[in-house]
Amino acid sequence: MAITKEQVLSALSTVNDPDIKRDLVSLGMIKDVVVNDQIISFTVVLTTPACPLKEKIRKDCEEAIKNALGQNIKVEIRMTATVTTGRENAPLLPGVKNIIAVGSGKGGVGKSTVTTNLAVALAQAGAKVGLIDADIYGPSIPVMFNCEYEQPEVKNINGKNVIQPLQQYGVKLISIGFLTPPDSAVVWRGPMASSALKQFISDAEWGELDYLLIDLPPGTSDIHLTLVQTVPVTGAVIVTTPQKVALADAVKAVAMFKQPAINVPVLGIVENMAFFTPEELPDNKYYIFGKDGGKNLAEKYAVPFLGQIPLVQGIRESGDSGLPAVMKGGPMAEAFQTLGENLARQVAIRNANFASSKKVEVLS
Repeated sequence: MAITKEQVLSALSTVNDPDIKRDLVSLGMIKDVVVNDQIISFTVVLTTPACPLKEKIRKDCEEAIKNALGQNIKVEIRMTATVTTGRENAPLLPGVKNIIAVGSGKGGVGKSTVTTNLAVALAQAGAKVGLIDADIYGPSIPVMFNCEYEQPEVKNINGKNVIQPLQQYGVKLISIGFLTPPDSAVVWRGPMASSALKQFISDAEWGELDYLLIDLPPGTSDIHLTLVQTVPVTGAVIVTTPQKVALADAVKAVAMFKQPAINVPVLGIVENMAFFTPEELPDNKYYIFGKDGGKNLAEKYAVPFLGQIPLVQGIRESGDSGLPAVMKGGPMAEAFQTLGENLARQVAIRNANFASSKKVEVLS
């Protein structure tokens, strides 16, 4: 008796996405089912190209087919990805699927380093990525991407001047650092800085993006409120270091995004400089700033823990040289690649389980 497409879908409906906890068929992740005698082929559409569980999903699908329809069946599985979105009918940045704010309670915790390597890691995985350097007073993204002396083009489109983001390492970039001399200070009041961020969002040609990362200034300020009032933000990532003073400020950053008036989901906490590892002794860990501070903070506030990044000389050198550590291979690159995968997973979970993100209308 011939196997039907319905039987194949019935078998695959027993396979759950490990993160979203729902079956692949109801999630619409199974496409192009073809039955040719004893050969069954289909496509699994993952929620992100950075999915670290694709081999588990592939194995689970194959086992489900064989268990339901026969061990002698040949199963051919194609894996592709379409990043999900929590932004619907957005007038600003309509082609951007997810806007992710990266913040920190205080300066000096490596927020821009983490943002840079996260962006490149997601791009390496096959995602379309953009990055806005919204740290107006201390823009460091141009240096970290080795393009501090470049300037974006401005095109006139339908009578409007539109900024063309630079592209480096597969990431589209805009920073105030591209628009001011590297050795000059940006002496602006809050409204001017907020206006610059709005311009980066509304007057730039970002096109189609899976993830747009926003590198925010430290603390909680006008810039943060401008962002959430201008566009619906998918979620926030908080970067901290393990020591008590950094954690105390990180708590404020988490609280800001979680307060009812703002209500931006915290996608996770990154613990940077989690331990010192000498390059010549890669298995040694020295907890010079304290141990597991960020991890404990995530548990206390019931938000995901995205991972730990070691304090390694090579990461600092990579930031200074403009060649991100994630591009250099080895344990440093693996740490940031894992971070990117974990962030992509949390975005997919957020989009599957929570209502569409909305911009903040009024803050009293």
